[in-house]
Amino acid sequence: MKKVQFRSFIVLIISGVLIFGLIIYLCRYISQGDSWVSFPVNKHMYTNGVLTSGEIYDVNGVRLAGMDGDKRVYAEKKAVRVATLHAVGDKSGNISTAAQTKFSYLLTDYSLINGAYSLTGRGNSLYLTLDSSLCVTAYDALDGRNGTVALYNYKTGDILCMVSTPSFDPANPPKIGDGSGKYVGVYMNRFLSTAYTPGSVFKLVTSAAAIENIDNLGEWKFKCTGKYTIDGKVITCTEKHGTQDIYASLANSCNGAFAKLSQELGAAAISKYAKRAGLTQPLSFNGIDCASGSIRTDASSADLAWAAIGQDKDLVNPAAMLTFVGGIANGGVAVKPNLIAEVRTPLGLPMLRRFRSDGDRMFKKSTADELAKMMRNNVEENYGEERFKGMKLCAKSGTAELDDGTDHAWFVGFSQREDFPVAFVVVVEHGGSGNSVAGGIAGTVLTKAMGEL
Repeated sequence: MKKVQFRSFIVLIISGVLIFGLIIYLCRYISQGDSWVSFPVNKHMYTNGVLTSGEIYDVNGVRLAGMDGDKRVYAEKKAVRVATLHAVGDKSGNISTAAQTKFSYLLTDYSLINGAYSLTGRGNSLYLTLDSSLCVTAYDALDGRNGTVALYNYKTGDILCMVSTPSFDPANPPKIGDGSGKYVGVYMNRFLSTAYTPGSVFKLVTSAAAIENIDNLGEWKFKCTGKYTIDGKVITCTEKHGTQDIYASLANSCNGAFAKLSQELGAAAISKYAKRAGLTQPLSFNGIDCASGSIRTDASSADLAWAAIGQDKDLVNPAAMLTFVGGIANGGVAVKPNLIAEVRTPLGLPMLRRFRSDGDRMFKKSTADELAKMMRNNVEENYGEERFKGMKLCAKSGTAELDDGTDHAWFVGFSQREDFPVAFVVVVEHGGSGNSVAGGIAGTVLTKAMGEL
């Protein structure tokens, strides 16, 4: 009798484990089934590694990718195909962050009942937040130089423009490994997957720390003589700026002034505010993980000064920087980017999913407002209102010095117009002056965007 009871007990345990496992499987099937079927070895969805399901459109309904019969095709105009390559993807799926790869689970006509089998023979229609004509303008403005341009709505997070260069035509892909060096890093979306030395755009972080930690900052002064010495090491400046307050120090991008601020603030504060700005941890949105940034604050006082200026070992991801300046524009609340406008089934019905994310508070509203005033002053006193006419632009340039003697050009900022809540980032690799080069590109793209939006 005891033996029967023991065996019954064992059977009961095994049955319980099987039922528990079945429940776990069903829960995962319901929540993750669409991702399972989008795996590239699924022959219902892929042929020779090429996705054979779903259509991709820009926010205005311009077709960016889809199926013509059994062939994967791309936008009708070559300029659109090239400008949106990194957003849409290539036939072989080499760009891991592109929509065809990252959002393949949304492109399939998958259902819990039918699985990967499509009753209509078509996939879903994915509408991106991008304006393809704006992407073309950004691509043309880069004029063959490597880098990235991105704009987003800092209220909603919707990315309006995302361009990375070098690029190519996905309808007629070239031989990438031809030895010319023309396509180095072409499969990498520089907006999402790179981290650059930021140069003086990082001074926005140091300014935020100063606003919240230095008493009577409005009365703070610094006399720039063209150099500032810390522990026997010289911090050089572009010129002798003379006596400046905090506004003039940022407008003139005075290295000496920000070196002095770094000593008053200390390493812990610089590190804390870089983290609060979201620049030293990976940004993630729509299931896309961006490159991490970093800042070295455990070195000497002189190295800390260079770090606070945006040099030393500093690295910043462009998407994270865009989110940071968008947060300044949004009263201290940084809204994560979003690439997905909507998804429609083959019957034209919208999928009830939420793709936008709520924002996270970086700083107090008063801090963000003060930073915005400082950035507005930069445009009025240094960059030139006429270049950004009618935009109520707030901006900061960066000319990041590299070990090879060249400079990465940065220009970041946002519009304060209520009807144009757009933040932007421009990075040009080895481009030279942030103000003239990256700022010129920003002006071109923003003018186009303001005309359309």
